[in-house]
Amino acid sequence: MRLSAAEKYEIIQTATTSEIGVKRTLESFGIHRSTFYKWYQKYLQNGYDGLKQVHRISRRQWNSIPEEQKDLVVEVALDHTELSSRELAHKITDEQGVFISESSVYRILKKRDLIPAPNHFLLSAANEFKDKTSLCIRCGRPTLPILRLSVGDGTI
Repeated sequence: MRLSAAEKYEIIQTATTSEIGVKRTLESFGIHRSTFYKWYQKYLQNGYDGLKQVHRISRRQWNSIPEEQKDLVVEVALDHTELSSRELAHKITDEQGVFISESSVYRILKKRDLIPAPNHFLLSAANEFKDKTSLCIRCGRPTLPILRLSVGDGTI
């Protein structure tokens, strides 16, 4: 549960002026000591305003690739159209100092329609082989042939 700045201030005032001690006072409120001391430190540094809820500035996920890096990938790919995704990833990492994986390069280029569709050709199945063999592979012989090797004067 999130507490407002006024509630945090009230808890700080109660805990610091309590005769039963900070630990017991916090136990009665159900607040962990480390949480209280974080609030108290912010209160000492910034006053009442330090207890207010701080919203994150960025909504970007920690593992998403920034738009500037995506634009860099596209720019390098357009300059070097002959390179594959793997080669582009190595080039960007080596020359620009920005680590980006091969799969990320591929996904970025595919999303921006810079990866051409592969050239597929269809094969149809035939009823028989076009190039038939001339040897009879299984003409009544056992599957594993018996080999006889001669060593010296005897056979094995």
